[in-house]
Amino acid sequence: MRLSSAAFDEGGMLPPRFTCDGDGVSPPLAWADVPDGTQGFALLCEDPDAPSGTFTHWLLYNLSAGSRELAEGVPKDAVLPTGARQGTNSFGDLGYGGACPPRADREHSYIFKLYALDTDLALAPGARREQLLHALRDHVLAEAQLIGKYKR
Repeated sequence: MRLSSAAFDEGGMLPPRFTCDGDGVSPPLAWADVPDGTQGFALLCEDPDAPSGTFTHWLLYNLSAGSRELAEGVPKDAVLPTGARQGTNSFGDLGYGGACPPRADREHSYIFKLYALDTDLALAPGARREQLLHALRDHVLAEAQLIGKYKR
């Protein structure tokens, strides 16, 4: 499975509009080469370089099996019109929270990880990272990741 973005290349810099220095909207994402048997997808975006430890910027789950992209600027609703659900990020908000490393800190990596799953997850909207990772266990058919970087 492959994950990509029309807005930045693998290992490239995130444009400011996807950060706290811009509008803080989610970037467009697309995926391909999905394994047979996929019943849905989950997406996690994290910054492992945060001073306080891994910082979760986005949790999105129960994306439909037929979906192959997310448009830029996914609304911060608990449940999207497609039925996908969003979890609570480390800012304490639903939806995507833009990259926002401390000023003058080193460059941070933002890892977008997509999971192809063999089932929908029995998680209510607003789930946290630990709940999502627990629910994913034993249901992952494939993973793909895309890394964007940002420094303020």
